[in-house]
Amino acid sequence: MQNGYTDIKSAGAEELIAISSDSSFGLRNLLNNNNLGITYLLLSDEDTLTIGDYNVAEQHGNPNHARPATYIIDENGKIAWKDLGARFGHRTSSDQIITALNELESL
Repeated sequence: MQNGYTDIKSAGAEELIAISSDSSFGLRNLLNNNNLGITYLLLSDEDTLTIGDYNVAEQHGNPNHARPATYIIDENGKIAWKDLGARFGHRTSSDQIITALNELESL
C-alpha cells in the first residue's frame, strides 16, 4: 500500500488507514524493526472490535485475525466500495483502489 499511497491520495482518498489485530506494541516493533517506511495510519484492533463490526474475522483459521479486506468509506460514513479477500495473503492493489475511487467520483 505504501508504494501507491500518494497515488491513492491523489485519486481523492481523504486518508488510508490500515487496521491489524496485532497489539500496538507488536505494530511498533514491526514498524521499527523492518524499516517499512509506512506513512499512512496503522491502527491496532487487539480486542478485534472493528474486525467483528465489519464481519471480517477469518472463517477458516484464527477468529482473532481478520481476513484481508479493503473498504472505501464515503463522506457520510457509509461503505461505498469493498474488496474482501477469501484467504490470507490476498491484498487489494493500489490500482484497484484508484479505479474504485475514480468510478465513485463519476457517479
